[in-house]
Amino acid sequence: MISVDEARRLILAALAPTGAETVGLGQAAGRVLAAPVLARLTQPPADVSAMDGYAVRAAEAGKGATLRVIGAAPAGHPFEGKVRAGEAVRLFTGSVVPDGADSVLIQEDATAEGGLITVNESCAAGKNIRRKGQDFAASEVLIAAPKRLTARDIGLAAAGNHPWLAVHRRPRVAILATGDEISLPGEEIGPGGIVSSNAHALAAFVMESGGEAVILPIAKDTLEAIAAGAAAAKGADLLVTTGGASVGDHDLVQQGLAGSGLALEFWKIAMRPGKPLMFGAVGELPLLGLPGNPVSAMVCALLFLRPAIERLSGLQGEAPATEPALLTTAMKANDHREDYVRATLTREGDAWRVTPFPTQDSGMLKTLAHAQALIKRKPNEPGLAPGSLVQIVRLGGRD
Repeated sequence: MISVDEARRLILAALAPTGAETVGLGQAAGRVLAAPVLARLTQPPADVSAMDGYAVRAAEAGKGATLRVIGAAPAGHPFEGKVRAGEAVRLFTGSVVPDGADSVLIQEDATAEGGLITVNESCAAGKNIRRKGQDFAASEVLIAAPKRLTARDIGLAAAGNHPWLAVHRRPRVAILATGDEISLPGEEIGPGGIVSSNAHALAAFVMESGGEAVILPIAKDTLEAIAAGAAAAKGADLLVTTGGASVGDHDLVQQGLAGSGLALEFWKIAMRPGKPLMFGAVGELPLLGLPGNPVSAMVCALLFLRPAIERLSGLQGEAPATEPALLTTAMKANDHREDYVRATLTREGDAWRVTPFPTQDSGMLKTLAHAQALIKRKPNEPGLAPGSLVQIVRLGGRD
């Protein structure tokens, strides 16, 4: 068995980013930028007013001075003349500062009457002016690639005059659930059968992670059905199987894919839950084989599938972030496997306090759905007392 970190390293090393496509700015949020965004203009394009007020010459705008208002310059309508001695021009936020003026007197500091203003507070040179290029200059790199684009990035790209952006194509992930015993939700359940939750949970996970999910028909426990399922994944960037990866007589994924050119990179991870994880390729199609137990499948998705989708999307691909928390109960010593324990969180002051569920069976999906974090335990970690500091992986959706 190999470690979690080594397994993730091998997965990421085998994957390459998808190609680029051009999308409209309105469709770019959440996508991964494939080429840097350079400013196509200078912002602001000229010196502009930061406030509503008056363009003045600071040397003549001391407290008590009286100035003649010679015009107005609403935003988008620059004043074409020049401010000379004893003069002022009415400005608004975003107005271009006219020639001759070197300061903006805010309207609260002036009294206007009969075409004149009286200065109530002196105004220093450069006051309340946003200088040309203060935000960015033409040809400046605004957003470096690769980067998953946020709403703030979209706003910056728009300000840089970009209606379109080059982004990596969303990775297509084909999901193949295997097993005679499983049925899709809503279908008739046979004797000894169960409803398959993995395919839909994994599809949702793929979409949350920035990919496109394709749920393939369930493959029964025959070599032919598994081979046919893999063939149906043609055109995908990654094939994810669930179930059939262990060592039982009916765990047939490896055998079923052997005739399709399966090259196995590794099988079995020193972790709990999720030991029977495998990775390789069927021809040129990367394959990630997840366990069939629903908790094991989803924990492995967090640790391996999300970084794989990130890598395919053009990002580096990272392990899930951890943060400290304080245990509320004792925990027994861990064995030789890295353990991920479902738990709930409470906040006390500046610290998270974490409580593991008393039962951690990998078939209990409800505890995973209700969990707010996974406690990450190192191999051979000794027993822990209440109040011990542990590392947790936060789970989204429940605070």
